[in-house]
Amino acid sequence: MKNRLNSFVFAARGLVEVWRSQPNMRIHLVAAALAIGLGAWLQLSVTEWCILALAIGTVLAAECFNTALEHLTDLASPGFHPLAGKAKDAAAAAVLAAAIAAACVGVGLFLPRLWRLLNA
Repeated sequence: MKNRLNSFVFAARGLVEVWRSQPNMRIHLVAAALAIGLGAWLQLSVTEWCILALAIGTVLAAECFNTALEHLTDLASPGFHPLAGKAKDAAAAAVLAAAIAAACVGVGLFLPRLWRLLNA
């Protein structure tokens, strides 16, 4: 049981480290908070909340994976190496892809409701 509890402590420590060291994580969290606020205001359905939660979680997880890969790459290749750069670029691309997909989810969830409000 103690090992399970420790795993949560280590994971929380990782989240705090990513929050402190990665400006993009803070940007993603602000965007997530805005999306959650807009979702509450627009009264999303349970299914829509689930879709939004998956989109937000995917972006945050991608940012955590990107940070982990950057740290490991820096450890394994402290000097410049073209493959290290490619690995970092690919990890950053994964975050970008997740963020673009999440933005598309946001447009799909929020734009029709906002359009109706503006045209009412």
